[in-house]
Amino acid sequence: MHIFENVLETIGNTPLIRLNKIVQNIPATILAKVETYNPGHSIKDRMAVKMIEDAEANGLLQPGGTIIECTSGNTGMGIAITAVIKGYNCIFTTTDKQSKEKIDILKALGAEVIVCPTNVSSDDPRSYYSVAERLNGEIPNSYWCNQYDNLSNTQAHYESTGPEIWDQTDGKITHLVVGVGTGGTVSGTAKYLKEQNPNIKIWGIDTYGSVFKKYHETGIFDEKEIYPYITEGIGEDILPKNVDFSLIDLFEKVSDKDGAIMARELARKEGLLLGYSAGSAMAGLLQLQDKLDPDDVVVIIFHDHGSRYVGKIFNDDWMMERGFLEREKTVKDILAMKEKPGFVSVKPSDSVKHVFDLMKEYDISQMPVQEEAVFSGSVTETILLDYLLEDPVHNAENAISSVMEDPFPIVNQDIKITELNKYINRKVPAVMVKKPSGEYDILTQYDIIRAV
Repeated sequence: MHIFENVLETIGNTPLIRLNKIVQNIPATILAKVETYNPGHSIKDRMAVKMIEDAEANGLLQPGGTIIECTSGNTGMGIAITAVIKGYNCIFTTTDKQSKEKIDILKALGAEVIVCPTNVSSDDPRSYYSVAERLNGEIPNSYWCNQYDNLSNTQAHYESTGPEIWDQTDGKITHLVVGVGTGGTVSGTAKYLKEQNPNIKIWGIDTYGSVFKKYHETGIFDEKEIYPYITEGIGEDILPKNVDFSLIDLFEKVSDKDGAIMARELARKEGLLLGYSAGSAMAGLLQLQDKLDPDDVVVIIFHDHGSRYVGKIFNDDWMMERGFLEREKTVKDILAMKEKPGFVSVKPSDSVKHVFDLMKEYDISQMPVQEEAVFSGSVTETILLDYLLEDPVHNAENAISSVMEDPFPIVNQDIKITELNKYINRKVPAVMVKKPSGEYDILTQYDIIRAV
């Protein structure tokens, strides 16, 4: 029987999956290293175990001890899983920009979570770095992993992620694209790959509000580059020891909006439900696609699972509140945009000529036929004109009921514009809109065209 003795043994050996629709305009082969297959659903499981095991080997973590870490959620998940198996307590500090799902999952694994403000400097006593460091000094038999400066982070990827990618591509990889946060993933993987082939290009994905790109290009740590951003898992306002800038060939910045939208695109086009940093990595690659040739084999690392962002990037309200998505227009929105507001109807007994004159007077092409509160039919300019041309003298005095067609469909003003295709077509040029007051208005094809 092939049995894993515990969940930690399932970490690693994640699949390499070809991307198709989302990269259809890129001539190169684009392969995704999908780290959501780890038990904690992120690449951070790899380094979490490595940091704990190295601490044990070095006598820094004793049985029954407390593990302390500052985390955006994923490292905490890997550490929490490791702690469950090995019997440690956990205290995590995180920032208030992290998703509620991440915090709840850490608590579900028995960890204590302390939420700290995002918009403070790293040396501020309120920052999640400083709080973790302070707790480490106050709590006996505790160990602060400090994933930013703990080189076991880099070593984990040198020993696992790099070799896996090299083997899975038969050594044909030409480019590695990876979001850069603590730096362990990019540095450890890049170090191994460049030892096999120094010509492999390493592209780091950064975010606006982070110092990495400018520091890499100029050697200047510019505090003016630092400002709050929403993207989770990449970018920093410090220079972690795990970021080996000499191994990274270039940095590309991706906006909060583009990263979020691209994560949603990955789900819809590739069936991959991934996190914010995956969207950023994908967006960064698309921004750099002109640098790729048909013979290139690109591996892009997707760090974590989208289930941790269902209340954020996969929530339409959250996206719209931040201006990342426009609210879909409703019938009410279109009515408010009409050039000539108001409602004109005719009775079944009105003459064809009278109705035709009303259409010319109000410059409208269709009209409902109404008997008191009931819509009994509809008439269009084209139908009236054809009818009049058949016999201008006699037909003009006939009642409109003799030529009217079925009444226009009635819709609620709150339905979305995309739902109108169920009602309006070549034969039905308009709908009646019922307002909360009980009054009606008409919405025509022309009104919709103007709105769109």
